[in-house]
Amino acid sequence: MPNSPSDGPPRRVTVQRRGPLLVEGPVEVELEDGTTVSSDRFRVALCTCRRSRRFPWCDTSHRARTGHGPGPREPRD
Repeated sequence: MPNSPSDGPPRRVTVQRRGPLLVEGPVEVELEDGTTVSSDRFRVALCTCRRSRRFPWCDTSHRARTGHGPGPREPRD
């Protein structure tokens, strides 16, 4: 992708400590194998944990418990 002043303002990327990268869209993402995917949404969430079934788009799989720490609570009678 060329980068020149006529391309418009720079894209804003928001980094979240334990979550996806939020990118103001529309965006085009080049994957490791050279293929590209695109989205015309006003904001997209890019997966950084690689757990997403929709990679490179985030599907909130990073929120799933990994077996570390306490599990879900059992209901009380």
